[in-house]
Amino acid sequence: MARTKYIKIQKEDNVLVALEPLPEGERLRTTEGEIIVITPIPIYHKVAARDIARDQPVIKYGAPIGFASGDIQKGEHVHVHNVDASALMKG
Repeated sequence: MARTKYIKIQKEDNVLVALEPLPEGERLRTTEGEIIVITPIPIYHKVAARDIARDQPVIKYGAPIGFASGDIQKGEHVHVHNVDASALMKG
């Protein structure tokens, strides 16, 4: 039986969470199609489930956790280097 390598927390999320380290080239089969990992993903980090354009929200837990600071490709590592959460902190 194949192990689950990722979790999608809410159906609205545009990221998946790696449940183990995912090497470049890993193929993830999802209900929305295949995702090929294009950058190594550390365990418990996020991988883009689809392309996310610059300034678009990064959705986890069904809600924005920040905005893409540049274009993020499907299969790319999503973390502090390409997500800006500062706009969520203003208020």
